[in-house]
Amino acid sequence: MAFKFGIEQDGVLSAVPAPVQMFLFSQGITIFTAVALAAELGIADLLDSPRSIDEMAQATSAHPGSLYRLLRLLSTFGIFSEVEPGRFAQTPLSELLRSAAPGSLRPWVRMIRLPVWAPLWAEAMHSVKTGEDSFKRTMGVEFFDYLTAHPREGEIFNEAMTAFGQGVAAAVVQAYDFGGARTIVDVGGGHGTLISEVLQANPYLTGILFDQPHVAEGARRALTATGVADRCGVVGGDFFVDSLPAGRDAYMLSWIIHDWGRDRAVAILRNCRRAMNQTGRLLLIEAVIPGPDEPHPGKIMDFVMLVGLGGQERTEQEYADLLREAGFALNKVVPTASPMSIIEGVPT
Repeated sequence: MAFKFGIEQDGVLSAVPAPVQMFLFSQGITIFTAVALAAELGIADLLDSPRSIDEMAQATSAHPGSLYRLLRLLSTFGIFSEVEPGRFAQTPLSELLRSAAPGSLRPWVRMIRLPVWAPLWAEAMHSVKTGEDSFKRTMGVEFFDYLTAHPREGEIFNEAMTAFGQGVAAAVVQAYDFGGARTIVDVGGGHGTLISEVLQANPYLTGILFDQPHVAEGARRALTATGVADRCGVVGGDFFVDSLPAGRDAYMLSWIIHDWGRDRAVAILRNCRRAMNQTGRLLLIEAVIPGPDEPHPGKIMDFVMLVGLGGQERTEQEYADLLREAGFALNKVVPTASPMSIIEGVPT
């Protein structure tokens, strides 16, 4: 009996026998590598119309036969379509690899392909047996210190966070009512994707972006480009040890707390609490882990955090416990149209 697998019209992996499913799981690295190579070569950017392998090979300095084998594999999963032998076209999935596409995931894929990740997965058993991350064990420094020392990789990482953050920012603005606030601090705000979206949607608000000095410099350019620089200051510092801008109405941290284990996460939150007055709000934008067997992207990222950074994704109760230890009470959790939720804390 011949086994087949493929993509149905609606983009869902068609039902396949269990042995084939397990085979596909075992080849995840193969499939991702093919996606990453297509992203690095910029194949999706070439497909404004269907093109032949020879055209694309010439444009990318690739070997035609090898490039064909790469795209043939991806087309099996609905990433590109072989519309006629040796001629490929865009699909909804490959559209996400276009550099200029709304919600493009090309920067994210390029970041996941960075060579620094490979040795971490080789040490994943260490993380499972000890609960310790493998980054410092393999690289000799912590993750964010590594990015500071390797600016090219750091820039790819920041581009990936910006690309991912664009979809999250739009979802946050749609889901959360910022009414009642006048000034908001984006703690660890990166290149300003989230604070820009919030300020554009709420013209009565002013903001402050707080991040490491070398990151904050890039944020100034981004805030100018989005037209909110006149309403958003930029402050450089370390959110573990430096004082945050004090007395503002809301303090927002997007995908920050998940980077850290309990003690360091609590240290960041306590630093926020010291800066806040009693009427302030804390907004954590994080993937809140749902119940057993319920699929969620956060469960994938949680294992990445275990092996790579020593952080973790958390359940609602685990966030409530962190907030309580840092001097907050969990007020509510607001789902968004993205995998992220808004966890609102209030001072106790």
